[in-house]
Amino acid sequence: MTGGGYPNAFLPADPRPSMRLTFLGTGSAMPLPDRAQTGLLLERDGRRLLVDCGAGVLHRLAATEPGYEGVSTVLLTHHHLDHVSDLLALVKARWLSGDDHLEVVGPGGTKALVDSLFGAFDYLDGRIDLQVREVSDHDFSVAGFDVSAHETRHSVDGLAYRFAGGEDGGDLTISSDTEAFEGLAAFADGSAIFVHDCSFPDDVDVSNHPTPSALGVTLAGHDYGRVYLTHLYPHTEGRHEEMLEAVGSRYDGDVRFARDGLRVEC
Repeated sequence: MTGGGYPNAFLPADPRPSMRLTFLGTGSAMPLPDRAQTGLLLERDGRRLLVDCGAGVLHRLAATEPGYEGVSTVLLTHHHLDHVSDLLALVKARWLSGDDHLEVVGPGGTKALVDSLFGAFDYLDGRIDLQVREVSDHDFSVAGFDVSAHETRHSVDGLAYRFAGGEDGGDLTISSDTEAFEGLAAFADGSAIFVHDCSFPDDVDVSNHPTPSALGVTLAGHDYGRVYLTHLYPHTEGRHEEMLEAVGSRYDGDVRFARDGLRVEC
């Protein structure tokens, strides 16, 4: 699957108890018409968690069965604008819809980020019960999901997250924005789904993000059920097959491109 549009993509949740992942936004700091910035919705047994909340994610979330009214916890991977820019818009939408609670969880500095947002938009302060919690590279629970965290390699501090699948299915790992490196590949080893940053094709000179060849080298020797490439810059348009071949020349597992509205289960 190599991206594309999203008509009819946001379907009602499957009643089975496995963990469901909906890609709300698969774009980057340079969004495309059919790719919002980063946001992922996790669902299991009536529990819901939004991972990151970049520009356009609130609109994508509104098109899902839970809607923004049904999501009361946001887990941030890091604090770059394309991962947090709809956060305060989500606060306002929940306030106006009568929902009185939101929990924001993220790496160190999350409280300072939220405080600064309310400093700029102080009329929203106190409108809902807002709880902020900071986490690091350890195990924790959020919104009923058991999570392990691993530090990333990016231009700011960030965390990758592995969500335990339990008896009903396999684990899900989300890389966040990061270079490809062995420690993270091993952290995700055995995951049913591994969502990994692959922002640019091989001929773009880039740091803090992986190219397909670098990602393939790092994934080689590890076992994942399926790898989804995301955080896609416009530079990747029209080059998906080429990028898949670059990954596949080094890693022989199942690798696909994510797209906005894609729902998968593990």
